[in-house]
Amino acid sequence: MLREFSNLIQQDLRGVSNNEFGLIIERGVMNQVPGDEVPWWSQPLPTSTTPATSTPATSTPAMSTTPLASARPKLPILFMLALALVAGVLGGGVGYFAAQYSDDRVTSDVRGPFTDTSDGRALTTSTSTIERAPGSIAGIAARVLPSVVSISTESNAGSGTGSGFVIRSDGYILTNNHVVADAANSTGSITVQFNGGKSISAEIVGRDATYDLAVIKVNLTNLKSLVLGDSDKVVVGDSVIAIGSPLGLTGTVTTGVVSAKDRPVSAGGRFDSQNSFINAIQTDAAINPGNSGGPLVDATGAVIGINSAIASMSSSRGQSGSIGLGFAIPINQAKRTAEQLIATGKSSHPILGVSLDLQFAGPGARISTLPGAVVTGGPASEAGLLSGDLILSLDGRNVANAEELIVAIRSHAPGDKVKISYVRAKKTIEVTVTLVAAPAN
Repeated sequence: MLREFSNLIQQDLRGVSNNEFGLIIERGVMNQVPGDEVPWWSQPLPTSTTPATSTPATSTPAMSTTPLASARPKLPILFMLALALVAGVLGGGVGYFAAQYSDDRVTSDVRGPFTDTSDGRALTTSTSTIERAPGSIAGIAARVLPSVVSISTESNAGSGTGSGFVIRSDGYILTNNHVVADAANSTGSITVQFNGGKSISAEIVGRDATYDLAVIKVNLTNLKSLVLGDSDKVVVGDSVIAIGSPLGLTGTVTTGVVSAKDRPVSAGGRFDSQNSFINAIQTDAAINPGNSGGPLVDATGAVIGINSAIASMSSSRGQSGSIGLGFAIPINQAKRTAEQLIATGKSSHPILGVSLDLQFAGPGARISTLPGAVVTGGPASEAGLLSGDLILSLDGRNVANAEELIVAIRSHAPGDKVKISYVRAKKTIEVTVTLVAAPAN
């Protein structure tokens, strides 16, 4: 094709007479200088030696005739266009063949027959492989899911579902107390289903309604346990992944961020004799009924919390879905409680040794004025606190009401020393108090 195009150009140029060639130059290119014997393309480029003069316009436009030191004819426009066309055809041909060759290679790598249609033509589908980084959401989920379980309970109170995760390879699983409370109080059964589909019965090792935590055990070994992170190092904005069985849908993965820390949240089941106050991590990762007890993991796959509660716009007692306000028990607290439950079947929590006025709306938490509100010989009594004192902060953390003070205290461990600021007779006082373990039930 290229050879035929070149011959055509040569024929067109050969068909132009000298007079016609000169006319073409006169009207569209430049004046021809006759008598040149040396080919124009072997001569030096022309340079100007005199100032340019203007030439009046004529009815037949012509280029400037400014004298040149060595005037030589330039390449005619027609011939330049011919070369440009040749180059364009050549470049287009090379580009076409290069693209065709490249496309063939890509096609052979990523395309394959899918199905035959009625006209005999085959559809194609990608056969390429996506390599997912270990730190991607998919990579983290792949590592964590085998250790996350779905928990089903059957009791006189009915049936229920929740989540949990393996904390020891010899069968210990951590979950919420309210997930298994019905079965524990009504002599029911607990069944654990692993992500691969295997189901096995479980027994309760220990429960703590105060922190809404429970440890159960299955008769299996060599299980893959999850790595426990450090919830104290979590900051607002950190990426998190929630994994569990919302509404019985096992192995569900949702993502979000840490929205806030130290949120006072109350959670628990209907059989609990006391409220569970959580010093919670707030997240916008979707958490729904059935997620309770499942892990909240960070960007490395380490557990930083246990999904336990959600806020709802619903005023009814029925189940409601996520509105982006989920709460998790910090893993540092859960780890301490789980270790105690595994060791003794029981756990302890710290107390200040006072009864609070739950009707007082705040700001602050007021010690009740009822008799015996300050336990004799307790931490508060030893530090000099009295009935009616208004506690404003604990370790520099302001408390808005009684619930926030309880949550702040339970975020510590028995034996911890804390600074308490309180008001008595319009005077602010600060004391140091050593927390003690609550008496065993």
